[in-house]
Amino acid sequence: MSDQVDPHTVSPARRWNYWLGGKDHFQVDRDSGDRIAAAYPAVRTTAREGRAFHQRAVRFLAAEAGIRQFLDIGTGLPAPDNTHEVAQAVAPDAKVVYVDNDPMVLAHARALMIGGATTYVDADLRDPGKILAAPEVRELLDPDRPVGILLISVLHFLTGDDQARAVVRELLAAAPPGSYLVATHATMDFVSPEHAAMYHAMYQAGQVDALARDRAAVARFFDGLALVEPGLVAACDWRPEQAERPTPAEVALYAGVARK
Repeated sequence: MSDQVDPHTVSPARRWNYWLGGKDHFQVDRDSGDRIAAAYPAVRTTAREGRAFHQRAVRFLAAEAGIRQFLDIGTGLPAPDNTHEVAQAVAPDAKVVYVDNDPMVLAHARALMIGGATTYVDADLRDPGKILAAPEVRELLDPDRPVGILLISVLHFLTGDDQARAVVRELLAAAPPGSYLVATHATMDFVSPEHAAMYHAMYQAGQVDALARDRAAVARFFDGLALVEPGLVAACDWRPEQAERPTPAEVALYAGVARK
């Protein structure tokens, strides 16, 4: 993959940054983000709640499950409380490998997130073998110790169900018992039929690049694993820390944590 940033092609990582209120995006990303927001006005809430779940899940793994190494695939652009910051606040010896294939993410990672117990692999989720064989992974992560595998808002970019499940199986097969899978996934299960129809029409027209799956399809990614309570739920409902929170319809994102 080229390290050249393409300002004319939509980047999911930059668009997500736009929805989160960041500054690392181009007009093409903002246009795409605004089109999706027109069909689903709560998408910025979805981004924020997905990020909040991510942080809660990492704290759970570090504080309650005793996980000390993390493989964060599809990491996106840095934002407050990245995986290594949350994990190392609980356990300073925690190690984190970030994986992404976006050149802007790579540039930021080199500047902000690499060093000591944190590193970055330039690779695509579609090639789990390359990720697992990367020198950075082999040097930093102990293959005999449990690992937290994070797939945050990335599986919905794999549009083939068989391919997506095969990727998850390969990653989990390489992880020892006691490892965890943390994942979020776009869904239209919680929204109105009108918004769901608009979203699916945009997907068919190529204006949306994330495939929203229903609960049954998302649950298959966790086959053979023990889901941590409260199970596979809307991201806002996974061990919330605030009494007041959005409704599932405002999030449209499944979230789950499961143990191998």
